[in-house]
Amino acid sequence: MTSRGAGTAFSRKNYRLSTEPEKSKVTGIVNSRLLNDYLHRVFTSADGNQPAAAYRKHLTFQNLQEHLERLLAEENGSEESRDQVAEGRLGPSTVVLDHTSGFEGLLLVDDDLLGVIGHSNFGSIRATTCVYKGKWIYEVLISSQGLMQIGWCTLNCRFNQEEGVGDTPDSYAYDGNRVRKWNVTTTNYGKSWAAGDIVSCLIDLDEGTIAFCLNGISLGTAFDNITRGAGMAYFPAISLSFKESVAFNFGSRPLRYPVEGYRPLQDPPVADLVKARKLLGYLKNVIHIGIDVTEGKLVEKDTSMWQLQGEPTVLITLAHIFNCFSPLMCKVYLVEDVLMTFLLSILERGGAVESHPLIQQLLDLMWLLMEEYEVHECLKQLLMSLLRAYRFSPIIPDLGLQIHYLRLTIAVLKHEKSRKYLLSNVLFDVLRSVVFFYIKSPLRVEEAGLQELIPTTWWPNRFTKEGKESKEVKEESAEERLRRRAYERGCQRLKKRIEVVEGLQVQILKLLLNNKDRGGGEASRYIFLNKFRKFLQENASNRGNLTVLCPPEYMVCFLHRLIAALRFFWDGHKAKTPAALSSEEAYVPPQLFYNGKVDYFDLQRLGGLLSHLKKTLKDDLAAKANILIDPAELQAVTMDDLDEDEESATSAAQSQRPSAALAIGGALARPAWLSSPTLGRANRFLSTAAVSLMNPRRPLGTLEKIKVLTLRVEQRTREDIEGTHGNEGLLLGRPPEEPDQPITENSLLEVLDGIVMMYNLSVHQQLGKMVGVSDDVNEYAMALKDTEEKISRCPKRRRDIHEELLKSQKVFSEKLNHLSRRLAWINVTIYSKEKMQDIYWLLRVCIRTIEHGDRTGSLFAFMPEFYLSVAMNSYSALKNYFSPVNSMEELPGYEETLMRLAAILAKHFADSRIVGTDIRDSLMQALASYVCYPHSLRAVERIPEEQRISMMKNLLAPYEQRPWAQTNWILVRLWRGCGFGYRYTRLPHLLKTKPEDASLPSLQKPCPSTLLQRHMADLLRSDRDLAPSFLNSVLNQLNWAFSEFIGMIQEIQQAAERLERNFVDSRQLKVCATCFDLSVSLLRVLEMTVTLAPEIFLDWNRPSSELLLRRLAQLLNQVLNRVTAERNLFDRVVNLRLPGLESVDHYPILVAVTGILVRLLVDTDVQGTERATAVLLADPCFQLRSIQYLLGHAEPSALAAAAPATDKRHFSLHTYTEYISAEELAKVEKMLNHLSEESKQAAATTLPTSEEDLCPICYAHPISAIFRPCSHKSCKACINQHLMNNKDCFFCKATITGVDDFTKPASS
Repeated sequence: MTSRGAGTAFSRKNYRLSTEPEKSKVTGIVNSRLLNDYLHRVFTSADGNQPAAAYRKHLTFQNLQEHLERLLAEENGSEESRDQVAEGRLGPSTVVLDHTSGFEGLLLVDDDLLGVIGHSNFGSIRATTCVYKGKWIYEVLISSQGLMQIGWCTLNCRFNQEEGVGDTPDSYAYDGNRVRKWNVTTTNYGKSWAAGDIVSCLIDLDEGTIAFCLNGISLGTAFDNITRGAGMAYFPAISLSFKESVAFNFGSRPLRYPVEGYRPLQDPPVADLVKARKLLGYLKNVIHIGIDVTEGKLVEKDTSMWQLQGEPTVLITLAHIFNCFSPLMCKVYLVEDVLMTFLLSILERGGAVESHPLIQQLLDLMWLLMEEYEVHECLKQLLMSLLRAYRFSPIIPDLGLQIHYLRLTIAVLKHEKSRKYLLSNVLFDVLRSVVFFYIKSPLRVEEAGLQELIPTTWWPNRFTKEGKESKEVKEESAEERLRRRAYERGCQRLKKRIEVVEGLQVQILKLLLNNKDRGGGEASRYIFLNKFRKFLQENASNRGNLTVLCPPEYMVCFLHRLIAALRFFWDGHKAKTPAALSSEEAYVPPQLFYNGKVDYFDLQRLGGLLSHLKKTLKDDLAAKANILIDPAELQAVTMDDLDEDEESATSAAQSQRPSAALAIGGALARPAWLSSPTLGRANRFLSTAAVSLMNPRRPLGTLEKIKVLTLRVEQRTREDIEGTHGNEGLLLGRPPEEPDQPITENSLLEVLDGIVMMYNLSVHQQLGKMVGVSDDVNEYAMALKDTEEKISRCPKRRRDIHEELLKSQKVFSEKLNHLSRRLAWINVTIYSKEKMQDIYWLLRVCIRTIEHGDRTGSLFAFMPEFYLSVAMNSYSALKNYFSPVNSMEELPGYEETLMRLAAILAKHFADSRIVGTDIRDSLMQALASYVCYPHSLRAVERIPEEQRISMMKNLLAPYEQRPWAQTNWILVRLWRGCGFGYRYTRLPHLLKTKPEDASLPSLQKPCPSTLLQRHMADLLRSDRDLAPSFLNSVLNQLNWAFSEFIGMIQEIQQAAERLERNFVDSRQLKVCATCFDLSVSLLRVLEMTVTLAPEIFLDWNRPSSELLLRRLAQLLNQVLNRVTAERNLFDRVVNLRLPGLESVDHYPILVAVTGILVRLLVDTDVQGTERATAVLLADPCFQLRSIQYLLGHAEPSALAAAAPATDKRHFSLHTYTEYISAEELAKVEKMLNHLSEESKQAAATTLPTSEEDLCPICYAHPISAIFRPCSHKSCKACINQHLMNNKDCFFCKATITGVDDFTKPASS
């Protein structure tokens, strides 16, 4: 076995069997006297006393092994400990979870049978060993803080999906989620637990008590007088709900919080522990004692700077120590208790990790003097212990414990050979190493010491009625200002401490991303890249697989640390290569998306599936990127092929596993590919409904295998990624549109791509989730302010009320003190200014990537959808999640970024290259949200004019066969603030109700865009085909939406009138309200069109103008008649005030209709008014009463009928003076007078028409059109509307080739 560490080749037989004559030939071996003194000083006896020189045995390397064995055999307490093993305990000596019969429900149990994840409603499992006498303890590492009951049960306890540990007699449990204890009945007990806590479960069978501890702090006796006696033995047990996970420590590892007098269920390896500690003492002696050959004496050495320096005497001495020490270091208990403790003690002296080279020297020795499989197992167990210690250490004010473990992790990973082994085989394969980059949030701020760190709490208490924080700083009193500043100083102190931990985490990633350590194989960065890609694949392809998914809270921290490390290397490369881009200009070049060098698994591309794109765009790939697609890749894989491949893959995996186990040596008793679910991934699925399935980890699906085989992700080397002379690596296939300049190292581009994917997988979701704490602070602050106001108003004589209010005030204040400190932690770890800049940088990366991809034309379709998603979501996060603490407006280049994102949304929401309906909907929604806020709307107005016009043209495309509701919403937002009575934020009748979230786009103040309105008007006027097709589609959708709404309120009314109690389905109410809102928004778009381009309806030289006007009049009359009739259906449903139908009211729909009528009948020229009036009055549905209703003028008959109900108020626009101006009301009065006069004249001048002269379709208008060639007749309105959808005659079904005017000849 060779090692780079010392540059010398050794094997175990070399140093064990060497003879004295051979040694004498080796230069550097000291004389026998000095060697004897040296060996006696190193190998001291157990009591530490050395016999006098005359009485001690002369030691040489020949008899050292015998002497060492004798020393190790001294005071071996193993026999004594074995005698005590069975006392009070029954079951196997190695305690694990009983996966054969001791469980109920569906559970996922890890490989070492110590970790478990719930996979059903309430699964239960117990251990294999029970106790009946004595004092016993075991620990549970809490990985998720949900619903679990942990404790003890007997063999007779029977659990099911509803009842678990503590719900039956003779079972006892602690539940930190609900802070209760359970034994058939339940009472309050203990404290709430959080992920990362350790629960100690203690049972005293001599006294008959059960107690629990949380992170070493006793919660007190939970149960006493528990049942004891013959046949009563207690098993450790747990019940846990879906997705909850824990890991048990019965004693296989040192207990984190041992309790005096209590024994762990599994005995520690006492004999091995004694041996290991002795051997470690000898190793320390070697490090302490040096040999001065020239002086011929032993000297004390500085241990911190110890180096081997090739001294044969020292090396052979160490070889004897490691001969005994190496096998012990494969055991997890000894690694954690002996080796990790020793290594941590080296770093305790303080200073930088670099100032402790002893750890590097020790790792060199391990690689030199231990068998390879021993080093592998030792390093794996060391990293697992470090990860567990870091994850489950309590939060203390200076974060000292976390810093301690991270420093040792860095020291281990600084060793090149160890780092490469761990990267290749452990960090991503066995461990959930992302935990190293996570900083957990304390649930109990008192124990975390935040009260000392942030002694003064503060929260914003200046709120408007809608719950938004007021901008008026004048209200802040001097006392409030002092509190706020003290709170901010406390937050800064906390931030500095957390930054230390974050700096160490970034150091770990810098080591993993090192690409200069090319000695002895591939550089660390390229091993990391392949593992990182596989990590992303597991999280992208296994959304439902709990054991593989990385928790989103870990992913957030990992993302920020990875961005910091990436930008460090990126800017470092820029410093060496001035022509390259800086990290501020970073983007992912488009060729990564189609050249097959980076695996995107089964993630959707903008243009659809990759296989489809390769077929349809193979010519473009060849022409633009010089990439030829292998015809074999284009052949579709049949389902039979998939099945065969899957079977062969499974059988191959099963046949390979035993040989792999043999290869690493028989000393490893259990497979090494997994750890506990708290740190790694579970691979045993337990079910009471089926046979226990002991499946190995799921092999990659066939489609994934095809990709992996094609791309050889696991086998990629530095040359494959970075490229060499004549090989562009990841940048193969540069399109002509892409500039020919270096960006950065290719490997960093792939890391950047992975970061964008990480954000899309779960980071954005987690950022939104953590805002809840800030919302809680706001709610409690409002409640406290409200309570204080009530106290000030409370009469002095009502002392009872006053006392209750004071109690409430105290509760709210305590809760706010707690939440404000917790919020400080979250703001520092998740929403700090630096984290905001990371997300902003990611947004800019996505924008540049999309812009570069867009220039490639058809090849843009290869871009994964998540780039557009991350661009939209990261902007949303910056705007909505970081705003309470930091303002987006302060970010550099904010205005330009906003404009570039607006250009992307405007261009791509209707991009034909994007086929996915979900991503198209997301783009539409993002654009709709964008135009709701003044600053982002101005960004849309700043994009190039050509793009603005193109956007408006896409918005005005016909509504049929596309999701039109969002498009319509965008047009409405551009108009809101200009329409008739359309300047409200909330509807008038909702002002007295509880305000909704004021940050919602729909509740923003009106901010119309006159620029975009002008573009819309120009398009409608100039394009003679666009206007009719758009308006006909709007009228069709209005007809549908309003008809659906009327149909639904009829059903609601019928249900409400039944005698039996009926509940209307909330979904039906929601759909009903949606149809009403759609009707109102469609009417507003029609108002917008009529106002901006009235000639489309009133200039009858344009084809379809008259028809459009008639259709509009018909629909307006229909809406008015339905809404304004006295005591009608609409009235009755509105008066029911059903939850879910809050938005349904007279005002929004009637003012929208009024706006259209006023524009047609008042705000136009004489000719237009005449035409509009004629068409409106000609419609058979027109009723003047509907127009009179708008101003509260009811007909006499209606007034008489309504006389008894004198308290009923009639609708009138006059009552909404805050929303409708006097000028607008005057126009309505004018319109009413005009229509009254015109309708009287029309009634007087209209000659009676015989039935024969009326249109046979509608019987409302005289015949005015004749069809060619069949000569059938109807009115123009009916035939024109019919021809929009059908070319066949009404009567004979002949194809109509033309329509002529028809005038009835004068009678003779």
